[in-house]
Amino acid sequence: MTAILEDLRTAVDTSSLVDRVEQNLVRLLQERKLRAGDSIPTELELADALGVSRTVVREALLRLRVMGLVESKKKKGAVITNPDVFGTLARSLNPYILSEDTLREMFEIRLVLEIGMADLLYHRKKPADIAELRKIVSNEPPTTQFYLFNIEHEIRFHGKLYEITGNETMKKFQRLLLPLFDYVHHSGMLRKLDGHMPFVSHSDLVDILEHGTADDFRMGMRRHLDSHFVRLFG
Repeated sequence: MTAILEDLRTAVDTSSLVDRVEQNLVRLLQERKLRAGDSIPTELELADALGVSRTVVREALLRLRVMGLVESKKKKGAVITNPDVFGTLARSLNPYILSEDTLREMFEIRLVLEIGMADLLYHRKKPADIAELRKIVSNEPPTTQFYLFNIEHEIRFHGKLYEITGNETMKKFQRLLLPLFDYVHHSGMLRKLDGHMPFVSHSDLVDILEHGTADDFRMGMRRHLDSHFVRLFG
């Protein structure tokens, strides 16, 4: 039993040391302003500089590799890489393991993004984009002056808006948020609407995008998303 406890203490101490080395390495990368493709010192050099074993350095570097901060190159050793931020994030964005508070906040981020994309849309829209949006809304069922929600229509229409922005990072983020949005919508964690409410339809948004201003679109999108804000805040 004493031996087992000693092994546990050693594991904790080693883990703590690896944590500190990892933090030191990240700080080193920041302080030296290293960029993608730049080489970093060898394991032996890092071990000597930090006063730890190569095993500890190797474990810390492994963590950085998992994070996508470094990678191994032939003849160059470990080099800085451009991390796949969303690849790393995607592994943790599982709606079944995230807390309700986190899911709600991610849902809020999606709403804020779509209201805030107006200027990008107006700078980068093309006639072909408007035509495609028209085609998308033509395949949706007729709507009245009241809110009609369908997750498939939302994904198709709003996905095209993200595409028009031309912002690849935003598009990747939107794809990550879609499963969370769908989950939150169907989970019951948001307040149910008592009835239908007036709203700006997808077709109305296309009209605004074609003939209005960025400010008009911001206001139109805010009204389009009104029901979601009501469900969030009552």
